[in-house]
Amino acid sequence: MSRLAPAQQQRQVLVVRAPKSVGVSIMLTIFFGPLGLLYSSVAGGLVMLVVSVVVGFLTLGIGLFVTHPICIIWGAVAASTYNKKLLAGTI
Repeated sequence: MSRLAPAQQQRQVLVVRAPKSVGVSIMLTIFFGPLGLLYSSVAGGLVMLVVSVVVGFLTLGIGLFVTHPICIIWGAVAASTYNKKLLAGTI
């Protein structure tokens, strides 16, 4: 007696990712600067953390008036770009 192998079943795996809120990203970067940027872009948050520390040290804190708005803009753009890629299915 020969046994037939059971039919191969195909599994469909669905990976669900939540979109990132641009508003939350802006609020986090307003309150926490480069640390808030980590919500929308880990690489961006790390880069701006190093840049902010160096600029803040060299300019006695005055340069943070330039780096902080950059963090806010970068966070909003990064969250928006992430959401566009998510909708396009490229992530």
